[in-house]
Amino acid sequence: MSLRLSTVILPVDRWHEGGRAKWQRAEELGFHTAYTYDHLSWRTFRDGPWFGAIPTLTAAATATDRLRLGTLVTSPNFRHPVTLAKELMSLDDISGGRVTLGIGAGGNGFDATALGQEAWTPKDRADRFGEFLPLLDRLLTEREVDAEGTWYSASEYRNVPGCVQRPRLPFAVAATGPRGMRLAAQYGQAWVTTGDPKLYDEGTPEQSVKALRGQVEKLGKACAEFGRDTTNLNKVLLHGFTPDRNRPLESVDAFVDFAGRHRDLGFTEIVIHWPIADSDFATNDAVFERISTEAVRQLG
Repeated sequence: MSLRLSTVILPVDRWHEGGRAKWQRAEELGFHTAYTYDHLSWRTFRDGPWFGAIPTLTAAATATDRLRLGTLVTSPNFRHPVTLAKELMSLDDISGGRVTLGIGAGGNGFDATALGQEAWTPKDRADRFGEFLPLLDRLLTEREVDAEGTWYSASEYRNVPGCVQRPRLPFAVAATGPRGMRLAAQYGQAWVTTGDPKLYDEGTPEQSVKALRGQVEKLGKACAEFGRDTTNLNKVLLHGFTPDRNRPLESVDAFVDFAGRHRDLGFTEIVIHWPIADSDFATNDAVFERISTEAVRQLG
């Protein structure tokens, strides 16, 4: 599988004041997929503009023709499988079958308690995700669903007419732990990672590559449990959270070197953040566009 280059466009712009233009430009530049974060707010952007993921992707679907679209990532923090399934089925229809659902267990932060709940422990998150994802799979593939779980239930749910993509839109499952890896192997059409968060502040790029190699090996073992060939699973690296920070986006050569090292680990898709001035994702616009058009050709 050849290396794909995608982008993530944070939902910080009013649609008619630059928002639409970014998604259309992403299509023009030839990105494979344009994702957005599915949060209610996020880190340093908390006190600024931040729009909802599903409405943003719906608007992007009507403003583009070929570009795949997706979340990176949705989580149970403020979602329920029943309502999410209906929104995803609708978005898949509106986009003509161009949607990928990036999904994970979620983490601590502003979304974690936004609905007034107590913060969940890591075990709580893993337990809930382990129930959330299988139910969502059923809701998007079966015509009628009744299910009663510990945290998530469905009563006489109807999935009509179903997704344009069959049997359902693809899942890109974010995971680093053993339980998440097994869910990715069982339900995912792709696996997503940001690297080892413990290395972000004090690690080296070499340590990060070693850690990612270990994650890919763990994914392979999880796939073997379910009789899956790991080469058929798209492996996605969301750039920006490894010790390299934004250095790979300083030049085309720097990015080609970064992407080549991670392609050699087995990654099939690298996602880079659309530039946002005065933020952690500030990048030279001209260099960013050159990377999007030249780097993939150099990588072959």
